Amino acid sequence: MIRSPSEVVVDEHSTVALPMSILAEAGINPGETLLAFSEGDGRIVLRRLEDSITDLLNGRPL
Repeated sequence: MIRSPSEVVVDEHSTVALPMSILAEAGINPGETLLAFSEGDGRIVLRRLEDSITDLLNGRPL
């Protein structure tokens, strides 16, 4: 697995831009809808919305 950490900055509008290399590494394609949430321990999770809905319908927690 290739890991390429990148520094990102939260701008004055509370927006963060993620490099495409990180998204590509995760298998996320342009135009996909993502669900973003906090794990509550300092980590932020991005999941494909479709995957999250499937998990919820199958009784699995996010």
